[in-house]
Amino acid sequence: MTLLDPLTVVVMGTLMAAAMSVVLYSAHLNFPKEIQGLRDWALGLILLVLGAVLFSLRDLSPIIPICANSFLIWGVGLTMIGTERFYGVRPSWWIFNLVWGMAVAGIIFWLLVVPSFSARVATFSILAFVFYSRQVFLIWKYGDTHFSSQFFGALMIIQSAVVLTRGLLAVIYGSANVNLMIAGPFPSIYLAVGHFMILLMTVGFMTVCTRRLQTTLELRSTLDPLTEILNRRGFADIYAKEHALMRREGTCMTMLSIDIDYFKKINDGHGHAVGDRVLIDVAQVISKALRASDHVARFGGEEFVVLLPATGLDRALHVTERIQSALRAPRTDVPPYTVSFGVACQSSADESLEGVLIRADKALYCAKESGRDRYEIAPDAGMTLPARTELRA
Repeated sequence: MTLLDPLTVVVMGTLMAAAMSVVLYSAHLNFPKEIQGLRDWALGLILLVLGAVLFSLRDLSPIIPICANSFLIWGVGLTMIGTERFYGVRPSWWIFNLVWGMAVAGIIFWLLVVPSFSARVATFSILAFVFYSRQVFLIWKYGDTHFSSQFFGALMIIQSAVVLTRGLLAVIYGSANVNLMIAGPFPSIYLAVGHFMILLMTVGFMTVCTRRLQTTLELRSTLDPLTEILNRRGFADIYAKEHALMRREGTCMTMLSIDIDYFKKINDGHGHAVGDRVLIDVAQVISKALRASDHVARFGGEEFVVLLPATGLDRALHVTERIQSALRAPRTDVPPYTVSFGVACQSSADESLEGVLIRADKALYCAKESGRDRYEIAPDAGMTLPARTELRA
């Protein structure tokens, strides 16, 4: 059986890890800010590379192995920090510092005070296992069911098992089976698996990051960037789903067309920054007044649209009055403002989105003409909106 040359494996793994760190850092610079952890993983790989380089120079000074192991444990720890950031978990710096401190203290003790190679291997491996097992837990708890998360989790489990196995072998059998610079079955297998698993785990992390990137871009394409509610495209997608459900179940739904009164005066008198705050405030107030099954969108400018699925006119008017009351409440962070509503109930599945919006907009226009800060009800499809409707406010 031909065994792998340890030095060759280390050099190849080191060069590939350095290359992957560049890829990760480039992704950090170009990916949206919602995707965290890439920089930590990139720095972690750099530290692993530095640790491997110092490890190859360990015979020059007794201090070098201490520095090498410090860099290696730092590198593994930073991958844990990066994974925590990715899943939106507060970084466990206390775990990082505790494990790093124990590792350095153990290496110093078993190198300078009571020299024992097997004890150093056991100390490093078991403490590195803490970092890897923490990441397994994070993936299990916060990862989704997509293949990318399963792939990343499986790689992390394998790496956890590999480092733990080496630590246990060092405790049970001593240094003969765990010295990676001595040719043998286990050192060869460990070097091959250990070094290339680092690279595979990096690929796994990039896979879940790419999955998050895809989800983020899809979400951005359907959300208004200022108010973070649906835009026209997102609203059209939601309406198509609700319309199909309405047709299948024979229900009705109601559309609210909402417009801020005299919004141009707010921009002219207070500036566009304040105008933006008003738009954000409107979106937030409306969202809080709705059920989880309802939907709100910004159609551009100061125009908002609300879709109330499985909701008749009476229920829709209660929602309208609740929104109106909430928007009238005084607030200190934005100037006072009012809004007008157009309410259109869709009872026929044959009516299109455009048709409902036209009826709601006509009712909104009537509310504007009738004094603003009020709502008007659109007649059913096929009927003509009267020139002046009964006052409702």
